[in-house]
Amino acid sequence: MVPIVKITGQGLSAIALSVALLWGCWMEERILTRRAGAERARVLRDLRRLQRTSPPASAPFPLLPNGARVTAG
Repeated sequence: MVPIVKITGQGLSAIALSVALLWGCWMEERILTRRAGAERARVLRDLRRLQRTSPPASAPFPLLPNGARVTAG
């Protein structure tokens, strides 16, 4: 039986390089996803801690009675 298509050494090398690049991209994506999840958890933890422990930046302004008007001048 005569082969219809023959893969050359150069073609086989190109396929091997493509597969290696694909695996490299997949592993990098997994690392980035894991790192992003850890960063998100850290940010949420810090946010909760800041909400519990931080005093307000300033005291709220007292409410003015309805009849009082503030004028500049």
